[in-house]
Amino acid sequence: MRVLLNGGRGKVGSVLGPGLEAAGHQLVDSLADADAMVDFTRPEAVVANVRAAEAAGVPCVVGTTGWDPSQVADSKVAVFYAPNFAIGAVLMMRFAVEAARHLERAEIVELHHSGKLDAPSGTAKLTAERMGGDVPIHSVRLPGLNAHQEVLLGGTGQTLTIRHDALTREAYTPGVLLALQKLPSLPPGITIGLDTLL
Repeated sequence: MRVLLNGGRGKVGSVLGPGLEAAGHQLVDSLADADAMVDFTRPEAVVANVRAAEAAGVPCVVGTTGWDPSQVADSKVAVFYAPNFAIGAVLMMRFAVEAARHLERAEIVELHHSGKLDAPSGTAKLTAERMGGDVPIHSVRLPGLNAHQEVLLGGTGQTLTIRHDALTREAYTPGVLLALQKLPSLPPGITIGLDTLL
């Protein structure tokens, strides 16, 4: 597949580009040459990038967080958005949803590098939403971290901690590859969450 990678020089994109090429995809420089667009840019750039892709008839995979996906819900091309492309993070969310059905209370602690623009993270917000929406979120931004999330649950006489650590940004490549594989079968408009593809 010919892929336009927006944000290819960024923290995720610089790792993702070689991963896409290693999987057999060809990186291109314009929407006119692309079969799909992948966006890992900045929140303020996403909607314009998606609208440009829509005008070119190019479906999109978006990994940028901190924007409102409802702004492209009416897209005439498929737009797949996931706040986290690590398979382990998707499993953490699934396990947390199941655990929340059996334990009384939960809180989320998400820890990211000091340059992360949004707090709380998109992953933490989606986890809380799927757990019922009223789960407190605590955000930590420090040098030396990459991307980490803990869901702590408590019940009478017991606690359960579910944790995911993305130690390097290579953890996101398999999820993006899965999204590209499934993209042609997705309907126009927005599809949210890697779990919808598993």
